[in-house]
Parts: sequence; structure tokens; C-alpha cells
Amino acid sequence: MITAEFLDQLSRFSLIVHKRVTSNYAGPRRSVTHGRGITFKDHRMYSPGDDFRSIDWKVFARTDDLYIKNFEEDRNLIVHIIIDNSASMNFRSNEFTKFEYASMLGIGFAYLTLRENGKLQFATFADKMTVFSSRKGKSHIMAMLDYLNTLKQGKASDFSGCMLRYKKYISSRSLIVIISDFLYDLSQIEIPIYLFGGHNIKLVQVLDPLELNMEGIEGDYNLQDLETDESMRTYISRKMRNEYKSKLHEHNAKIKELCDKTGVDFYPISTDKSIFDSFYEVLR
Repeated sequence: MITAEFLDQLSRFSLIVHKRVTSNYAGPRRSVTHGRGITFKDHRMYSPGDDFRSIDWKVFARTDDLYIKNFEEDRNLIVHIIIDNSASMNFRSNEFTKFEYASMLGIGFAYLTLRENGKLQFATFADKMTVFSSRKGKSHIMAMLDYLNTLKQGKASDFSGCMLRYKKYISSRSLIVIISDFLYDLSQIEIPIYLFGGHNIKLVQVLDPLELNMEGIEGDYNLQDLETDESMRTYISRKMRNEYKSKLHEHNAKIKELCDKTGVDFYPISTDKSIFDSFYEVLR
């Protein structure tokens, strides 16, 4: 079950974007408001009444003086949240399926976007892509929640095809958050990275802890592919588990290398981690 109870925990976070984002959404004028903004401007001395969350503790460690970060808020922030709802995302070994966990991350990003007066575009994909109609204010969050809780699971994912089709919805510089298990060939993952080049892209990989380590699994098993329904009977030994973990590590290392080369952020996250801790990792 996808809930929004965790949103209050995100109140201390700010959606920081490392690249300047501009669009025609709210007009060409940039705000020069100093606060929890988007583009870092400068430091100034801390004064009583300032938000202590804005203190730069790294500067304090060097100087023993309290400084806070000033940001220029950009009213034109556009955030695209794209969530994988293919059948492989329906796997679970603990409280949440990968899809439920990914959905809560997506709702969290939506909450932060709307809180900072950004424009939000939200979509889900499997073999086809569905773009969710935008609404204003808190009603958008509740509508997202209802939609995600009633969404039928897709089958096999057409990741590259859906990303190609989504490109028409991106008309100006944006933050693009794609949440998936990213268990695709690297050639497919390259497509949105180069297709959405020039934007600020975050790839958030959601995996179940059982997928990550296969702990406690040994012996004869009948394995079923959630996307194709094909099954395979096999014996899982310690050696096979080690080989599997090695291949998964190699796969993620290749994604990370690709992202590092292209300036994309990549965050592997396990569904047994608290939502708060996951957001801390992504937004710190």
C-alpha cells in the first residue's frame, strides 16, 4: 500500500538543482530571494532568526564562524518524475514492492516540487507510457496517490521506447527524475541520458534487498520471470549467489561510469531503507 504519511518527514529538505533551470512557465524574471532556492549565490554571516538548516557546517569547521548559504530561487523550476511500473517492479521480500517504494519516492519529489512552487509533470511506464494530468496544490499529491494505488501493473518494460516517446513533454531545461530497477542492457539506459542531455537528470535505482544479496536462498528453486512468465528450475548454490552478486555489481558499476561521464546522478537504493534516509542520500 502506497501512503503519504512520510511527507512530513521531508519538510527539512530542499530540492537542490545543480544546473540553472529556465523556462517560460513563470516568465523570464528570476527571483533574487535569498533562501532555500536552487542556484547557490554566496555566504553571509548567521544572524539570530535565520534558519539554522541553512548553516554551512563545512565553513564552520574551517573558520569557527557561522555562515549560511544564500541561494537565488528560480521560479521556473520544472520537474519530470517518471516511474517504472513494469512487472519486475512488483517484486517484494519485505514491506514494500519495488513499485510501491518507487511511488513513494516519486510522491516525495512531487511534494518538494510543489512546495517550492515548481511545475510538475508525472508519468509511469512499462510497455507503454502514461502521462498523468497535472493539478494544482495538495490535490495533485492526493490524485497521484490514488492513481498509483489503483494502477494496474504492466508487463515487460519498453524502457528506451517510452523514453523516446516522453521527449515531447520536455520543452525547456528541467530536472528529470527516473525511478526504476534499471535491470536493462546498458545500451537502453544510454538512450535517455543522451536524449535528455542538457537537463539535470537523476536516475534512482530501486532494488529489493533479496535481489541485492540473495541471502538465505540455497537449494532447488523454480524461478519465474515476472515480465515474460517464463520459468526455470535451478539449484542455487553459494557459488551461484556470488556470481550473481558479482554480475549485478558489474552492471551497476557500468551505469555509474556512464553517469559520471555524462554528469548524471545515479542512486542505487534498497527497499529496506527508510524513505527519509533515501531522500537524504539523494538530496544531501
